[in-house]
Amino acid sequence: MPKNNLQLLRSLRFYLPFAAFVILGLVSVITSQGVIEQVLAWWPASLTMMFGSFIAGASAEGGGAIAFPVFTLILHIPPNDARNFSFAIQSIGMVSASLLIIGKGIPVEWRSIFYPALGGLSGLVFGTVFVVPMLEPITTKLFFVSLWMAFGIGLWRANRNASRIVRQALPAVLSIADIARLLGIGVVGGIVTSIFGNGVDLVTFCMLTLWYGVDEKVATPSSVILMSITTIAGFFLHGAILQDVNAPTIHAWLAAAPVVLVFAPLGAFVISKWQRLSIARLLYIIILVQLIGAIVVLG
Repeated sequence: MPKNNLQLLRSLRFYLPFAAFVILGLVSVITSQGVIEQVLAWWPASLTMMFGSFIAGASAEGGGAIAFPVFTLILHIPPNDARNFSFAIQSIGMVSASLLIIGKGIPVEWRSIFYPALGGLSGLVFGTVFVVPMLEPITTKLFFVSLWMAFGIGLWRANRNASRIVRQALPAVLSIADIARLLGIGVVGGIVTSIFGNGVDLVTFCMLTLWYGVDEKVATPSSVILMSITTIAGFFLHGAILQDVNAPTIHAWLAAAPVVLVFAPLGAFVISKWQRLSIARLLYIIILVQLIGAIVVLG
C-alpha cells in the first residue's frame, strides 16, 4: 500500500470506528422509532450545521456558537432548547473532530485541556443549577453576542502588535498561579457553556492566546478537544439527569448528526493547513457576522 494511503488510514484510525458506530446508531434509532418524517422536517438544522460544524472543527468556536444564534435569533427557538441541541450535536461533531486531531497528530497543549476541563465540569454544574434559571431569553441572546464580540476585539488588538511573542506551548513548568488560572478560566467557561452549550473552548482559547501567547494553530485544536469533553458532560447532564431534552430537539439532532460527522473533522483537517493569522481572521469574520445578525434580528 502506498505510503500516503497508510498515513491517511493511520490519521483516521480513531475517527472511522466512531463514525461507523454513529451511523449505525442513527439508522437504528430513526427506523425503530419511525420518526423519519419528523427528522426530515428539521432540514434547517442540517443546513445550519453544515457550516457550523466546519467552523467547530476549524476554530475555537464550537458548533453551538453557530447553532445557538441561528436557532434563537432566526428560528425563534427557546435558548434552553438551542443550548440542549448544541450539547447534543457537539457530542458528535466536536468528538469526531477531536478524534481526527489526535489520530493525525496535530499539536495540542494537553495541560490547557486537563486543567480547564476540571474547572469546566464544576462550572457547568454550578451554572446549570444557579445561573441559567435567573436569565431571561433576551438577556441570554444579548450576552452571547456581547461575549463573543469582546473576545474578537481582544484577539484583534493582540494581533495588531507586530512584536507579539508566539509560543508553541505553556511554560514548561506550571506554577501554582498558572494552574489556578487555568482551573479558574475553566470554571468561568463551564458557566458560560451551561448557558449556551459552548464557551469553555472560547474563553480558554482567549486565555492561551492573549495571556500566554500560545500559537493559534496549537490553541485551536486544544480548544476543540476541551469542548468535546465538556459537551459530552453537558449532554449527559441534560439528557440523562435533568431529562429536559425534548422530542423536537432530538429530531433536530438526528437530522444534523450525519452532517457534522463529516464537516467537523473536515474543518479540523483544513485548519491544520492554515497560517496562524488566517485562523484569527476567520474568527473575526464569524464574530462580526454574528453581531450584525443579532443587531438586525433584535433591532
